[in-house]
Amino acid sequence: MAIKQLAVFVQNKKGTLVSVTDTLAKNNVNLRALSIAETADLGILRLIVNDNDTAVKALSAEGYLIKTIDVVGVKIGDAPGKLTEALAVLDKADINVEYLYAFMTRTEKHAYVVLRVEDNNAAEKVLEDAGFHIITEADVDKL
Repeated sequence: MAIKQLAVFVQNKKGTLVSVTDTLAKNNVNLRALSIAETADLGILRLIVNDNDTAVKALSAEGYLIKTIDVVGVKIGDAPGKLTEALAVLDKADINVEYLYAFMTRTEKHAYVVLRVEDNNAAEKVLEDAGFHIITEADVDKL
């Protein structure tokens, strides 16, 4: 049930992000979640989009290096401590979270979180067993 994340390798310079987002917009690709990690020269722009194939083709045509990665999406309550509950479930199951970031959603009372873990299946199982809803590609398409 993992969802697809695009990791776009970009230069850390003025205009790069607008170039990426403009390319996606011109190809009718909508952003659902994003995060960027940067160094002095380079960055990794992590994206969840509504159309992976189109995004990869469009950005590749512009010269960007892209990697598709399976990640876990989980729906949590939008209240203090709810993220901690989900993270504690993973911690108890000895599953390390490499990084996380939140979705842009239109839902009320919930937040969608993207988790990068070593074993998606194990993470999804323990989260579901603890009562959390795992987000699917179909859920992303509805946003």
